Amino acid sequence: MTTYSLRTASPAKTRADAVVVGVVAGEKGPRLCDAAEEVSKAYGRRLGPFLSTMGITGKAGEAVKAPTRDEVKAPLLVFVGLGDDPADPVAVRRAAGVAARSVANAASVALALPSETPELVAAVVEGHRLGGYTFTAYKSATSESTGPTDVVVLTALARRAEAVAALESAEVLADAVTLCRDWVNTPPRDCTPPLLADLVTAAHQEVTKGRGAPKVKLEVFDHEQLAEMGCGGILSVGDSSAAPSRLVRLTWAPKNAVAHLALVGKGVTFDSGGLTIKPSSSMLNMKGDMAGAASVVAATLAIARLGLPVKVTAFAPMAENMVSATSTRPGDVITMHNGTTVEIANTDAEGRMLLGDALSMAVQEQPDVVVDIATLTGHMQLALGDKVGAVMGTDDQVPAVLAAGVAAGEQHWPMPIPEEMSERITSSKVADLLQHDWVRWGGGLYASAFLREFTGGLPWAHLDIAGKEINTGGPYGHVPSGATGFGVTTLVAFARSLAEG
Repeated sequence: MTTYSLRTASPAKTRADAVVVGVVAGEKGPRLCDAAEEVSKAYGRRLGPFLSTMGITGKAGEAVKAPTRDEVKAPLLVFVGLGDDPADPVAVRRAAGVAARSVANAASVALALPSETPELVAAVVEGHRLGGYTFTAYKSATSESTGPTDVVVLTALARRAEAVAALESAEVLADAVTLCRDWVNTPPRDCTPPLLADLVTAAHQEVTKGRGAPKVKLEVFDHEQLAEMGCGGILSVGDSSAAPSRLVRLTWAPKNAVAHLALVGKGVTFDSGGLTIKPSSSMLNMKGDMAGAASVVAATLAIARLGLPVKVTAFAPMAENMVSATSTRPGDVITMHNGTTVEIANTDAEGRMLLGDALSMAVQEQPDVVVDIATLTGHMQLALGDKVGAVMGTDDQVPAVLAAGVAAGEQHWPMPIPEEMSERITSSKVADLLQHDWVRWGGGLYASAFLREFTGGLPWAHLDIAGKEINTGGPYGHVPSGATGFGVTTLVAFARSLAEG
């Protein structure tokens, strides 16, 4: 286990296996960031030629290792690029993540990265922890390092209470993202709805145990209870599987709450497409179709650990979309939790059925705002790629979620819900709503218009994170290959914005 701490020591005189220094890409050439100023002084006039010889530019994503001589006490220097703005927490977070992968075998590491404010201290810690993440639970033998045991952030704020608080907050956020990543990375055989509910129960017990721990209420509803509650949407998806559906509800209700936030996350633990079966090549990463549920649970536990004065009611509907004799058929009509009838046209558009029920239940709690998050549509992945999420909803909440994403260092983009979508979703000849209409364009907008029907007119935002939940390429910044935990920090930042008014 890695221990993080703050220290005011000079990076040139710090004894560690490796010292990481940030490099700024300036107009006049690369320079070390202010936190590494004493390293600059130690090298003196030799620093410029040295950086040039090593090909160091300071561009984001860059990492260059160099052995030291008498200038620095540590045997290894690692230069990481910050880009041209060393005061940007996003750039610092990403650079710290790159640094974590560059010195994974060092037992002790000192980080001389921008840390002039508590916000930057938090970015260093969060980025380093998340950039060094690995998932090895299923490897019988691995040569991968477990990471350093001791990481020191070198900062002039080391003795300031607000810097220590920033470090602790960053650890909580990193824990939450790691939890989400672990669940999304878990193979679907070991993460069916009942097993995922068990994982949530174990995480809840870990967070709430002991004196002074936050009080978070946990409720788990099984198949029979969901049927009694009228959750036809969830059961229309999950009844095709031998693993019965579940719904988890978490409630964080501090006495000093200034707002009430309802969170809803899609939890399809594996999506075969049902009778509208997916192409084989599209199934490999469908274990990640529960990333929305994982993110709302992780975010809620983090909000509670941080003690934010916001009541949170989180709903995580869980189902496995399989093919069997009990599969929902195209043409079936399903009655949702709120009594709305829905004609099924595509059993691979199943996420909106889970969310419709859960949104209906969330509305009954009379929150101030509802936010749902889901790996919902391939349309949004085609539109925005694999690093930018889509945000839709009411005019008052979309800007607030976008601002939370900026604060969290996650990229989102606003998308509309055109009025003509209301005509498309109500075009069924046999039911109140048509679940899907097979029109090739605007499918992500159609899905959001469908979800809006279950929000009761409340302030609402929908985050479509399809393609963002699993990074199928190489690591970048503080994001590893595999599960990303995308959305967790945005949800926490959004709750923090509600707390701050």
